[in-house]
This record gives sequence, C-alpha cells and structure tokens, in this order.
Amino acid sequence: MAKKSSKSNNNVLAAITHILGIFISFIGALVVYIVVDDKEVKKHAKNALNWQISTIIYVIISMILTIVLIGFVLLVIVGILNVIFCIIAAIKASDGKLWEYPLAIKFLK
Repeated sequence: MAKKSSKSNNNVLAAITHILGIFISFIGALVVYIVVDDKEVKKHAKNALNWQISTIIYVIISMILTIVLIGFVLLVIVGILNVIFCIIAAIKASDGKLWEYPLAIKFLK
C-alpha cells in the first residue's frame, strides 16, 4: 500500500513541476531536477526544463522580430502555447504518463 502512495506523490510532484513552468519558467523544473532522486520525476523535470529553455529561446526570437511587428503576435502565441502545453503535460503527469512537448528542443537527453 505504501508503494502506491509513493507513486501517487511522485505523480503529484511531476505534475507540479510542469505547472511551475507557467509561473517561474525553468527555475521550478531545474530545482526539481537537481533535488529529486526519483527517476520518473527526473524525466518529467528534464522534459519541462527542455520546454522552458525552448520557450525562452522562442521569446528572444520573438522580441527581435518585434522590429518588424510580427514579434508581438509571436510573443502572444508563445505565451499561450506555454500555458496550454504545461497544463497538458501536468494532466498527463498526474496520470503517470510522460508527455513530450511538441516544440521542445532536446537540450537534456
């Protein structure tokens, strides 16, 4: 019975790792990746970290493109995608599944 509770706690921690990306970008995933020993939670943290770093790159590119005005639209799209993707990943994590972010660059493998 304790095994199930531990797995449930890991699923909650994995889900929280993804949700933290909405509020504090890559910091939450990085802290979880460094501190937690569980392999499954680390996979989720690595996945979230890859996405958040990718998001930062997309935001920088969008900010550069604001010179030609398209960047403003891209900033909004990146922000919306970040929220949607983090919520989807958190829901999947709470079910014990790893969801790969579609536009994430694989920095950590």
